[in-house]
Amino acid sequence: MSLPPPSSEELHHDEPSRGRETTHGPGVRETALHGRDRKQNRSHPDEAVESIHEVTTSTSRDEDEVASSIEDIDLRDVEASISEAPYTVFTASQKRFIALLAACAGFFSAVSANIYFPALNSLTRDFQVSPTLINLTLTTYMIAQGIAPAIMGDLADMVGRRPVYFVCFVVYIGACIGIALCQNYVSLLILRCLQSCGSAATIALGSGVVADIATSAERGIYMGYVTSGPMVAPALGPVLGGILAQFLGWRSIFWFLVILSACYLVPFLIAFPETCRNVVGNGAVKPQSWNRSLMNYLHDKKAAKAPALTRTVTRESVRLEEARLIKARKLRFPNPLKTLKIVFEKDTGLLLLYNSLVYTAFYDVTASMPYLFGKIYNYNDLQIGLCFIPFGVGCLIAPTLGGKLLDWNFRRLAVKHGFPVDKKRATDLKDFPLEQARIQVTWPLVVIGDAALLCYGWVMQVETNLAAPLVMLFFIGLCLTGSFNCNSVMLVDLYPLSPSTAIAANNLVRCFMGAGGTAIIIIMIESMGRGWCFTFIAGVVMLFSPILWILRYHGQGWRNARTQRLEEVAAKIKQAEQEKDRELQAQAEKSAKDDKLHE
Repeated sequence: MSLPPPSSEELHHDEPSRGRETTHGPGVRETALHGRDRKQNRSHPDEAVESIHEVTTSTSRDEDEVASSIEDIDLRDVEASISEAPYTVFTASQKRFIALLAACAGFFSAVSANIYFPALNSLTRDFQVSPTLINLTLTTYMIAQGIAPAIMGDLADMVGRRPVYFVCFVVYIGACIGIALCQNYVSLLILRCLQSCGSAATIALGSGVVADIATSAERGIYMGYVTSGPMVAPALGPVLGGILAQFLGWRSIFWFLVILSACYLVPFLIAFPETCRNVVGNGAVKPQSWNRSLMNYLHDKKAAKAPALTRTVTRESVRLEEARLIKARKLRFPNPLKTLKIVFEKDTGLLLLYNSLVYTAFYDVTASMPYLFGKIYNYNDLQIGLCFIPFGVGCLIAPTLGGKLLDWNFRRLAVKHGFPVDKKRATDLKDFPLEQARIQVTWPLVVIGDAALLCYGWVMQVETNLAAPLVMLFFIGLCLTGSFNCNSVMLVDLYPLSPSTAIAANNLVRCFMGAGGTAIIIIMIESMGRGWCFTFIAGVVMLFSPILWILRYHGQGWRNARTQRLEEVAAKIKQAEQEKDRELQAQAEKSAKDDKLHE
């Protein structure tokens, strides 16, 4: 991916205009004196000569001050150009390409879980363990899925998205090879955790990429693009898993994942650019030399041979922005506890709790499907995999549909409140009802999805024709996935500068909650019955739904209070750094004077 070249308008601004130079600082005085001299010259020639002499002397004396003044003006122009810069330099087609690669990366996290479901019954037989113990491999997978992004998300916000993506895939490929060769249940359990550590962070990283390249006005549709990769998995994964497990054995599933992930790394390493705003700003700043794609390297090499930009201000603005980012970028060991700060905020804490309940209901359905369809309909691995298709199609439609609805509702409320919508630049959302814009889309999806979940439990209880549960599964996939994605978009909106960390907090809470749900879902079905089990799950989701009402009416105040608090902390840190810089500068000047005196 190469960065777009500067526009022709930029290239025509060769340097600050002469009028600007003569209307600031000492130049004002000079122009005024010349004007006065012309008036006096017509009536008093002697005074004119004296005045011109004064101007010449003053100009000579203040020559350094004039140059300094012009330099200050140029720096102000530089700062203005930075502040007025577009949110991202990537074009619309480049952003779509970046979103496509991020979606493909996220696909591996979801497919690794879903491709595994049809093989659960085969694994139970091969390792001679109970269905409950095999479901523990899902539980441990989800625990690791919650912890890994907490580390990788914080690391990605520091060093960039590309290197963390690469590390994740190396770990993932190694774990898949290990699972394909494992011989006992314990090694399966451990390697599934390692596989989850490698793949789980890709979803959080994808959300971070969206926050890097898309403003709030278009973030819904780009989140839809990125999450469409993970949402393809529920439709495609079980079918592939069923075919592979039925005809080649369950080990072939993991060899397939090794080959697929290795193939993905090729275009990723060639074309995926660094997008992290802490590293490249809006994309105009070059990343570290080791953090460039092959396309970036070739573009930079070509640009080095081309004539230099004639617009000094543009070149200087990029240089200053690069210096600022390098100074602000402090490498440290990733702190997974940083995500807990997000969990304990009022608005994000409630949002994460509710989102985790919706996700647990969603995952309880998928985790119990092999057990229920095998027991009720006596299906083999392939047939069970095919039953996931309606569910997966709903999951696939949900991100794009939800994203378009979110962006539409954002624009609708913006017009209603007289709020400017700019897809090119970031907008201050302090006075915008952001929570209302997101929750108005989430609420109908929750209601429909929860009703479908309730009906699904009872059609499975009475063992109806196969068509009934498949229709319910479609609406569960469409609506629960859609509501979950809408809440994730709102979470990114609340933490646009640390999106990977925010989604990591989301993963931490939802995966821990989901792990508990999958660990006991078979026990609940056997003890409560299918109908009452899913009635209980649907009831819990509806019982906590007033959280959305609380966020709609109180979330904006909590968000603004947190923003103000963070700004005050940032101002104190900046002031302390400035004082430290002044002290160091004073010490350097003193040392220079002492050295001069000794000489």
